[in-house]
Amino acid sequence: MRKQPAKWIPDNPDAYKKGVRSFWLNAFASPWTPWEKIVLKFLDAKDDPQRLKVVYNTLLGQLWEDRGDIADEDTMLARREDYGTRPDGTPVELPDGVLVLTCGVDTQDNRLEYEVVGHGKYGETWGIVKGVIMGRPDTPEVWLRLDDVVDHVYKFANGRGLKISITCVDSGGHFTQEVYEACRARQGKRVFAIKGKGGDGIPYVSPPSKVPIRENKKITCWLYTIGVDAGKAAIMANLKVQEPGPKFCHFNRHPDAGYDLNYFNGLLSEKLELTRTKRGDQWAWVKLPGHLRNEPLDCRDYANAGLKIINPDMDAIERRLKGLEDQPRPTPQRRPRTKRSRASNFADDW
Repeated sequence: MRKQPAKWIPDNPDAYKKGVRSFWLNAFASPWTPWEKIVLKFLDAKDDPQRLKVVYNTLLGQLWEDRGDIADEDTMLARREDYGTRPDGTPVELPDGVLVLTCGVDTQDNRLEYEVVGHGKYGETWGIVKGVIMGRPDTPEVWLRLDDVVDHVYKFANGRGLKISITCVDSGGHFTQEVYEACRARQGKRVFAIKGKGGDGIPYVSPPSKVPIRENKKITCWLYTIGVDAGKAAIMANLKVQEPGPKFCHFNRHPDAGYDLNYFNGLLSEKLELTRTKRGDQWAWVKLPGHLRNEPLDCRDYANAGLKIINPDMDAIERRLKGLEDQPRPTPQRRPRTKRSRASNFADDW
């Protein structure tokens, strides 16, 4: 690049007059960082918000805002799809491509909110149903109605069905012990209590721990700690994908599925922002103005965490659903056994 006539122009002339000198430079001005390296690092990180944030801060010298290239609520609403109708006239609940179902449950003082999410290969997801169960979490009726969601067999167009493989229930709030008790009673269905933990660098899913119920150390339930910030970053990255395929998010258009404008207002209710704290500037997820409820985002976060917990073999599940594993396998031939003479003894085998 040829040198061109240039000079520094102050953005803050008052500071300049007071003798303060500060300069803004990014890595393009560094003689030790080739431009090819900057481009390759950007391309390598462009689909991962956490890594892209580092590129923006350290190489481009820019502040990071994660909301800029995500579609708005109206665009996401228009993106919904018809999953189809079965021959008997009932709506198709599971489109082709769904291999595993998970459920995320957010606990509020007067209700449970849940979402059932279908997962396919390479991170592709389908929103199956988003619902609300009204009632206090300390009443048995609420959990019995959640059982209906967990026990339901969700059907493909051909009549095959899947049940939910794992359910993650938020244990935060005022009903922690009630959540522990309900999840302990349903561990056989893989209904587990979770605790969300925010902060940079916290893994999405950590190994579970046993927690006592009502200070009784002999009665415990499993508790998973979820790095909710990592989960939200992954959700926002996937929402940027525009074409069906890996990491694309599908949403059900059926009116009873619950994917209305309120859902998308909640799903897109937060953005990653650099905030000033007592410990210095830190990245944090903050609510956007006019977006009061974030339960849809939390439910999707918990449902995705469930997939990480069980870590299913998608290829094996796909083969099973296609009936490949039902094909008879060749029976290995047995080697003929030779009779031993009565004179043989234990030492003869050595």
